[in-house]
This record gives sequence, C-alpha cells and structure tokens, in this order.
Amino acid sequence: MEEFRIRAGSFPRFVVPFVAPLVLFFAVILLLGAIFTGSTLLGIAIGALGTGALFAVLAAKHRRMSSGTVVRFTAEGVELTDSLGFRVHLRWPDITRIDVVDTQLANPRSVGRPGGVRVRAQALRSVGLIGWGERTVPPRLPGWMRDRLARVPVDPATGRPEVTVPLGEFDAQWQRGRMGDWVRHYRPDLMGR
Repeated sequence: MEEFRIRAGSFPRFVVPFVAPLVLFFAVILLLGAIFTGSTLLGIAIGALGTGALFAVLAAKHRRMSSGTVVRFTAEGVELTDSLGFRVHLRWPDITRIDVVDTQLANPRSVGRPGGVRVRAQALRSVGLIGWGERTVPPRLPGWMRDRLARVPVDPATGRPEVTVPLGEFDAQWQRGRMGDWVRHYRPDLMGR
C-alpha cells in the first residue's frame, strides 16, 4: 500500500474557481459600505475586510481539505478519502479510463442579478481515473451535490455508480511518478491511450 496527499502549494489552484465570486462580493460590500457610511474610502476598507474574511475561510477550508484528503493505492485498487467523510473506491479491473475529472467544490449555480453580472464557482479540472466503483458520502450533503451525484451514470450490469479519482489534484505530473507506476503495473492498458 502507498498513500499520497495533496502537495503543498496547491492553494492558488484551489482559489482560482472562487475569484469571480470574491470580486463580485468585494464590489457589493464596497458599494454597501460606501452608501451606509457616506465615504468611498471607508467602503473600500469594509469591502477589503469582508473579502479578506472570506479569503481566510477559503484558506482554512483548503488547509482542512489538503491535510485530510488521501489517495491510497493497493493491490486491490485505488481509494480516495477526505476529512468530510467522502470515500471513493475503484478496483483495478473496474477502471474504464484515464480522463479529465471535474471536482466541484461549491454550488455551481450562478449568483448575481438576472440580466446583469452573474458569477459562479468553477470546477477544478485535472486528469484522473474513472470507472465503476463504490462511493460513500457524508450524511449531511448539500442538496446541489446530492442532485449532481444522483445524475451520475450507473453500470447496468452491477448497479455501481461511475466514480472518479482526481489524481491531478495530488500531483499534476502523476503519470510520470509513483502513482503512474501503480497504474502502469496494474492497468498498463490505460497508460497507452
């Protein structure tokens, strides 16, 4: 068995999908601050403080996510677990392909004024393993995520859902490293594609 954790320095990649919502939040708080205080300078300060607080929340969430997210390779397959209670298990024979994996960390619904500026948090995209596996989710799952998981394809023969393991979130060059060695050893057919 071999374990891998998210590498240090992954915070900028984690924050990128939240940049547009943070900019919108700053603008709204700046305007509200300026209106209620009567001072543009004070509005800017309030906007910066509010956005800074949200940025600090993102930093704390990233720290918890990166310290508690682990991918394990064994002779049986690959398992991904995180600190929130998600668990994905893929047996080697059930991996169907290596492809782009979208990891949605926040509600993908757009926010903003209809007909005006609308922003949303984008998914993180990386290359990973996809196949028919097992998924365990925490009991308190947001409705948008539960709906998204309910729409995932299911293998008609086994009833297992299609699951993904975003190895690129752990190491963008995973195919050239130890994780790639595991896949080459157990599923060399996938690496030649």
